[in-house]
Amino acid sequence: MITVQQPGLLTTVQDLGRPGYQQYGVVVGGALDALAARTANLLVGNEENAAVLEMAQTGPALCFSQSTLVAWCGADFDAQINGEPCPRDRPVRVAAGDVLRFGLARRGLRAWLAIAGGIDVPLVMGSRSTYRRAGLGGLAGRALQGTDQLSCGDASEWSQQILEKLLANGQRATAWSVRPDTIGRPARVGVVRAMRGPEWEWFTEPAQQAFFQATWVATKEADRMGVRLKGPGLALAQPREMISSAVNAGVVQIPPAGQPIVLLPSRQSVGGYPRLAAVAAVDLRHFTQLRLGDSIRFEEISVVGAQDLILTQARDLTRVRLGLSRLLA
Repeated sequence: MITVQQPGLLTTVQDLGRPGYQQYGVVVGGALDALAARTANLLVGNEENAAVLEMAQTGPALCFSQSTLVAWCGADFDAQINGEPCPRDRPVRVAAGDVLRFGLARRGLRAWLAIAGGIDVPLVMGSRSTYRRAGLGGLAGRALQGTDQLSCGDASEWSQQILEKLLANGQRATAWSVRPDTIGRPARVGVVRAMRGPEWEWFTEPAQQAFFQATWVATKEADRMGVRLKGPGLALAQPREMISSAVNAGVVQIPPAGQPIVLLPSRQSVGGYPRLAAVAAVDLRHFTQLRLGDSIRFEEISVVGAQDLILTQARDLTRVRLGLSRLLA
């Protein structure tokens, strides 16, 4: 059992989402950075879709009633166990009575905490993810609150053996780590790769050039649904209206004001703004870490190139799984 001593600014239970219900208006949602959540789960011996805690800006304080293994990935938070640093991107041992406390994010905005066995909350439409707007999933469809109690499933044999090894060696954490940022072929710092969207040709040539040449700044209009960017106005070649169409995470919509909105996993299922571009799936995670005033640039990539990035990331993640499976061999 885990007692929530402090909930943090916005801490929710998330897994990899709730696909298959968009035709009913139910968002996919899930962890905003699926790779970070998957990696954290692998580091504690969980299935990749196990429920984790997603925290934003200020994290929670959690008291553990029994020894277990934890791992967290994502932004650079001030994380401590009983006042001692708790390193990220690796398995960490917590003992009964320990308090794991996340302070402010020093860089970035969000992180994901996996606990051996996964957070045990009821499945709703096949997922444990919290969808706050509809009050679905997670812990009563809401963010964590003080004095909440969290249960976890059964830890895997691998997790138990790593825990025993750390305890026998008197270690808090493993010396080795796996950073999600090194998996696949990461883009250059401050750059995300994007493809032309279905309505690309609707925009003027200067707007098309500006999209890939300008520096875009994150605004305060940002949440789990999307991030609005500020930069040069992107104009249509002529006034046009479109019928609402399906949208995916990563789609870049251009509303009448001409400022891009990059859609995230909790976006709506349809949209009526022109889709100028689409962010490569492997780079969408960078928008979940943008703070007010952070800047970013788009770099054009082909659909084939974006698919190749996904395959490369998948191959590297497979290598991580194999490496972790052999640690106790």
